[in-house]
Amino acid sequence: MKNYHNFIGIDIGKFSFVVFVYNGKETKEFENNSQGIKLFPEYYKSMLEKSLCILETTGGYELQLLTTLCDSNIPVHRANTRKVKNFILSFGSGAKTDRLDAKALALYGFERKDKLELFIPKTAYDSELYQLAMRKQDLMKMLIAEKARLQAPNAKFTKASCKFMIEAINDQIKSVNDRIDILIEANRSLIARKDVLKSIAGIGNVSANQLLILLPELGTLNRRQIASLTGLAPRANDSGTLKRYRRTINGRNNIKPILFMVAMAARRSKSNLKNFYENLTSKGKKKMVALTALMRKIIVIANAKIRDLLKQLEAIEVV
Repeated sequence: MKNYHNFIGIDIGKFSFVVFVYNGKETKEFENNSQGIKLFPEYYKSMLEKSLCILETTGGYELQLLTTLCDSNIPVHRANTRKVKNFILSFGSGAKTDRLDAKALALYGFERKDKLELFIPKTAYDSELYQLAMRKQDLMKMLIAEKARLQAPNAKFTKASCKFMIEAINDQIKSVNDRIDILIEANRSLIARKDVLKSIAGIGNVSANQLLILLPELGTLNRRQIASLTGLAPRANDSGTLKRYRRTINGRNNIKPILFMVAMAARRSKSNLKNFYENLTSKGKKKMVALTALMRKIIVIANAKIRDLLKQLEAIEVV
C-alpha cells in the first residue's frame, strides 16, 4: 500500500460536494459541475499527489469527479456506503451533515488505509455495457409497476394508457437487449464466457448477458468469495445455545434477482441441478432454503467454469 501523507474525505451531493482533509481545521465546498470539479484539484494542488481521496457511491453524482481524479492519476477510493454508515454509527453520534460526513470519510480513509482498494475506472466499452444492463433493470421495474396498475379497477382510458406503456417498455427492453447482444458479439472473450454460462441449466441468453456485465469478477474469485459477493454465503445467526437458520445478507443486490430466475428454471430442468434441489426438499429443507442453496451452487459452478476457460485462453495466448 502506498504511503499517503493526507486523506481527503469528499461528501458528494447533487449540486455540490464538501471536502475535508484529515487533521485539518476547515471544510471546503465546491459546486458539483465542471467548474467546481476543475477548481477542486487547483485548490488542493500542493497535496493531492500524495493524498488518498475517499468518497461514497451517490447514485452517479460522483462519477464526473471520479473520472477527473482518475484521469489526473490521483488515488481515489469509492467507499461502500453501508460500511461508512456503520463506521460513523460506531462513534455513537446521530448527527448528520455534509461537513460531518466529509470528516468521517477522511477518518475512514486514515483508519482503513491498508485495506482500501483504489478505484479503477471502466473502459468506454465496459461502461456502455454496464449502463445498458442497469437500464434494462430499470425498465423491468417499470414494466412490473405498469402491469400491477393494469390489474387495478381503472377506467377504460387509464387501462388503455397502461397497455400502451407496457408495449412501449417491452419495445425498449428489446432494443436494450439487442444492443447488448451486438456489443458482446464484438468481444471474443465475452462470447466464449457467454457460451460457457449458457451450458449451465437455467441460464439463457439474457441472464448470461446480465451476469457477464454485472459480475465481471466471475472466474477470478474462489467459491467462498463469489458466494459472498453475490450475497449467497450463509451467515451464522447463533447466540449462546440458540442456533437459528443461517442467513444470506448483503452482497451485490442486482445479482440475486437474476440468479433467482435462473434457479427457478434450473429446478424444472432435466439436470443434476434439479436433482440437487429435490434432494434438499426431500430431506425436509424449506423450499426457499433449497432454492437459495441452488442459487449458490449455480454461481459457484459458473465461477469455476469461467475460471477454467480463462486458464485455457491464457494458455493459448502464451503458446
